[in-house]
Amino acid sequence: MRPLRLLAAVTGSPRLLDARPAAPPYSLSGAGGTAPAPDRPATRARLQAWAELLRVSALVTVPGDALAGAAAAGRRPGRGTALAVGASLCLYEAGMALNDWADREEDAVDRPHRPIPSGRVTPGAALAAAAVLTGAGLALASRAGRPALAVASGLAATVWAYDLRLKHTQLGPAAMATARTLDLMLGATATVATMSAQPGRGGAASPTRSATAPAPSAALPAALALGAHTYAVTAVSRHEVQGGSTAAPLAALAGVAGIGAAVLRGRAAPGEPHRALTPAVRLLLPAFAAAYLRTSAVPLLHAALNPSPPLTQRAVGGGIRAMIPLQAALTARAGAPLDGLAVMGLVPLARALARKVSAT
Repeated sequence: MRPLRLLAAVTGSPRLLDARPAAPPYSLSGAGGTAPAPDRPATRARLQAWAELLRVSALVTVPGDALAGAAAAGRRPGRGTALAVGASLCLYEAGMALNDWADREEDAVDRPHRPIPSGRVTPGAALAAAAVLTGAGLALASRAGRPALAVASGLAATVWAYDLRLKHTQLGPAAMATARTLDLMLGATATVATMSAQPGRGGAASPTRSATAPAPSAALPAALALGAHTYAVTAVSRHEVQGGSTAAPLAALAGVAGIGAAVLRGRAAPGEPHRALTPAVRLLLPAFAAAYLRTSAVPLLHAALNPSPPLTQRAVGGGIRAMIPLQAALTARAGAPLDGLAVMGLVPLARALARKVSAT
C-alpha cells in the first residue's frame, strides 16, 4: 500500500484516500501535455467579420486593372505589373475599410448587420486598417518608380476623398470612376516604368507597333472605358438600400451597351485603327464582350423593371463582377488574348466568393 493510502487508512481520512495530484490550470506543449486548443469558432467569426468589412468577393476584380493597363500600353506583364497589382489590392481594401468606418452611423440604421454596427469590428480597428493598407499600397507603388507613385498617390487621395466627403454628393459616381481609371493607369505606368524602353511587347521590337517606345498614355482609352462602367454601377448603388429608382438602372443599361459596342469595334489597341485583329483576338473578344454584357446588363434590366432593394443590390453586384470580363475584353483588344484568358480565369473565383461574402 502506498504511504498516502496507509496514512488514510490509519487516520480514516477519505480526503487523503481519494487525493490525486492536482491538475495544472493548463498544459504546456513540450512538457508532457498539449497546448490549449484555440477558440476556432471565435477565430472563424473574426475572419468572417473582416472578410465582410473588406468585401473580399470584390477583391478579384482588381488584378485585371493592372493587366489591362499593361496590355493597352503595349507591354507584357512584368515586375511593375505585379507591384501595381499589389498596390491596387491594398488601396482597394483601404477604401473598403474606410467606407464602413465613414458610414458606421448610417449603417447602424440601414445595415445593422454590417461588421462595425454589429460590434464585430471596432471603428478604431477599421480606421487603422485603412491607414495601414494605404501606406502599404503607396510603398509598393514606389518600388515601381516615381511615375507609378504619383498615380498611386492620386488614386489614394481619390479613395479617401470619396469615402470621407464625396460619396453622398453628386460627385460620388465621378470620384469612383476616377479611382478605377487611375487604377488601370497605375498598371500601365508601373509596367512601362520598370521595363526597358525598347519598342514592342516585352522589350523586343515589333513590326506591328510604332517605332517609338510605348507610353502609359496609350492605355487612357481603355481606362476611360472601365471608368465609364464604374460610373454607371456607382450611380445604381446609390439606390440599393431604398430601391425605387428606374432611371438609374436604365441609364446604366444604356451605358453598358455602349461600352460593349465600343469594345467590339475593329481596333486591336488604342492608336492603331488599321491593325488587323489576330485570329485569337477575333475568337476571344466577342466571347469576353458577351460575358460582360450578360453579367451586367441582365441584372440591370431586372432592376429597371422592378427597382426593389434586392434586385438593385443584385444589379450592383453583377456590375462589380462584370468588371472582370470587361478587363479581359480590353486586354484582348490590345493584342494580348492569353492575358485576357488569365483575367477571365478569375470569374469562377469571384462567383464562389460572392456566395460567401456580399460584394456590396
